[in-house]
Amino acid sequence: MVVRYFKPLLKAAGLPDIRFYDLRHTMASQMIRNKQDIKMVSQRLGHEDVGFTLKVYHHVRPGTDEEATEGFDEMFTKKRTG
Repeated sequence: MVVRYFKPLLKAAGLPDIRFYDLRHTMASQMIRNKQDIKMVSQRLGHEDVGFTLKVYHHVRPGTDEEATEGFDEMFTKKRTG
């Protein structure tokens, strides 16, 4: 199906020859970079286990550790009100 329809569309549009899977991977990567819920991304990909999705796409958010550390630091340095 992909070869029959997708490849001719790419050629007609003057786009590079890519795999349909590459679009799926790009969609998932962009969703994760935009901080979409990982469970929702995993469901969209049809993965049974969120852990698998995290394992495959762990490279997408390289700054995650720094963000977590900063957020944790902010929790303890904010002035308490009330």
